[in-house]
Amino acid sequence: MSKITPDPPNTDSTAPHEIPNANSHHKTADRVPSFADIKATPRKLCTLFTVNPDVDTESLLAYACESLASANVMATDLVDHLEGTSRNALLGIAQVIMLGELAVNRALDRFEPAAIK
Repeated sequence: MSKITPDPPNTDSTAPHEIPNANSHHKTADRVPSFADIKATPRKLCTLFTVNPDVDTESLLAYACESLASANVMATDLVDHLEGTSRNALLGIAQVIMLGELAVNRALDRFEPAAIK
Protein backbone atom coordinates (compact mmCIF):
# COMPACT_ATOMS: atom_id res chain seq x y z
CA MET A 1 0.00 0.00 0.00
CA SER A 2 1.44 3.32 -0.99
CA LYS A 3 1.12 6.31 1.28
CA ILE A 4 -0.34 9.42 -0.25
CA THR A 5 1.97 12.32 0.43
CA PRO A 6 0.81 15.89 0.12
CA ASP A 7 2.37 18.19 -2.38
CA PRO A 8 5.42 19.94 -1.00
CA PRO A 9 4.92 23.60 -0.15
CA ASN A 10 5.33 26.11 -2.87
CA THR A 11 8.98 27.14 -2.74
CA ASP A 12 9.09 29.69 -5.48
CA SER A 13 11.74 32.31 -4.99
CA THR A 14 9.52 35.29 -4.17
CA ALA A 15 10.96 38.06 -2.07
CA PRO A 16 10.00 38.07 1.61
CA HIS A 17 8.02 41.27 1.19
CA GLU A 18 5.78 39.50 -1.32
CA ILE A 19 4.84 36.68 1.05
CA PRO A 20 1.66 37.41 3.00
CA ASN A 21 2.31 38.15 6.69
CA ALA A 22 6.07 38.40 6.10
CA ASN A 23 6.07 42.00 7.30
CA SER A 24 3.82 41.39 10.28
CA HIS A 25 6.85 41.38 12.59
CA HIS A 26 8.10 44.65 11.12
CA LYS A 27 4.65 46.23 11.40
CA THR A 28 4.47 45.19 15.06
CA ALA A 29 7.91 46.63 15.71
CA ASP A 30 6.78 49.90 14.14
CA ARG A 31 3.79 50.08 16.53
CA VAL A 32 5.83 49.51 19.71
CA PRO A 33 6.60 52.90 21.26
CA SER A 34 10.22 53.74 21.83
CA PHE A 35 11.63 54.78 25.19
CA ALA A 36 11.81 58.37 23.96
CA ASP A 37 8.09 58.28 23.09
CA ILE A 38 7.21 56.89 26.50
CA LYS A 39 9.40 59.45 28.26
CA ALA A 40 7.89 62.32 26.24
CA THR A 41 4.34 61.26 27.10
CA PRO A 42 2.95 63.41 29.89
CA ARG A 43 2.59 61.42 33.10
CA LYS A 44 -0.88 61.30 34.59
CA LEU A 45 -0.83 61.47 38.37
CA CYS A 46 -2.80 58.71 40.06
CA THR A 47 -4.78 60.31 42.84
CA LEU A 48 -5.85 57.11 44.57
CA PHE A 49 -2.95 57.15 47.05
CA THR A 50 -1.41 60.58 47.11
CA VAL A 51 0.38 62.66 49.67
CA ASN A 52 -0.79 66.22 49.91
CA PRO A 53 1.86 68.29 48.09
CA ASP A 54 1.29 71.15 50.54
CA VAL A 55 2.45 69.13 53.56
CA ASP A 56 5.75 70.37 54.95
CA THR A 57 8.88 68.19 55.02
CA GLU A 58 8.99 67.90 58.79
CA SER A 59 5.47 66.44 58.90
CA LEU A 60 6.31 63.99 56.12
CA LEU A 61 9.40 62.83 58.00
CA ALA A 62 7.41 62.49 61.23
CA TYR A 63 4.75 60.36 59.53
CA ALA A 64 7.44 58.26 57.86
CA CYS A 65 9.11 57.72 61.22
CA GLU A 66 5.82 56.67 62.83
CA SER A 67 5.01 54.32 59.95
CA LEU A 68 8.42 52.67 60.17
CA ALA A 69 8.09 52.34 63.94
CA SER A 70 4.69 50.66 63.50
CA ALA A 71 6.07 48.30 60.86
CA ASN A 72 8.96 47.43 63.16
CA VAL A 73 6.56 46.59 66.02
CA MET A 74 4.40 44.44 63.74
CA ALA A 75 7.42 42.56 62.39
CA THR A 76 8.93 41.92 65.82
CA ASP A 77 5.56 40.77 67.20
CA LEU A 78 5.19 38.33 64.30
CA VAL A 79 8.71 36.97 64.88
CA ASP A 80 7.50 35.35 68.11
CA HIS A 81 5.21 33.08 66.08
CA LEU A 82 7.88 31.83 63.67
CA GLU A 83 10.81 29.44 63.86
CA GLY A 84 13.88 28.67 61.76
CA THR A 85 14.71 30.45 58.55
CA SER A 86 11.38 32.29 58.39
CA ARG A 87 12.10 33.80 61.79
CA ASN A 88 15.60 34.81 60.72
CA ALA A 89 14.30 36.38 57.51
CA LEU A 90 11.69 38.40 59.38
CA LEU A 91 14.25 39.52 61.93
CA GLY A 92 16.36 40.77 59.01
CA ILE A 93 13.37 42.66 57.62
CA ALA A 94 12.70 44.16 61.06
CA GLN A 95 16.32 45.29 61.20
CA VAL A 96 16.07 46.99 57.81
CA ILE A 97 12.90 48.73 58.98
CA MET A 98 14.69 49.86 62.14
CA LEU A 99 17.61 51.22 60.12
CA GLY A 100 15.17 53.19 57.97
CA GLU A 101 13.53 54.53 61.09
CA LEU A 102 16.93 55.59 62.46
CA ALA A 103 17.75 57.37 59.19
CA VAL A 104 14.45 59.27 59.24
CA ASN A 105 14.99 60.18 62.89
CA ARG A 106 18.45 61.53 62.04
CA ALA A 107 16.94 63.58 59.21
CA LEU A 108 14.39 64.97 61.67
CA ASP A 109 17.17 65.84 64.11
CA ARG A 110 18.99 67.79 61.39
CA PHE A 111 15.85 69.36 59.97
CA GLU A 112 15.66 73.11 60.29
CA PRO A 113 12.28 74.59 59.38
CA ALA A 114 12.35 77.42 56.89
CA ALA A 115 12.16 80.84 58.45
CA ILE A 116 8.67 82.28 58.44
CA LYS A 117 8.53 85.55 56.55
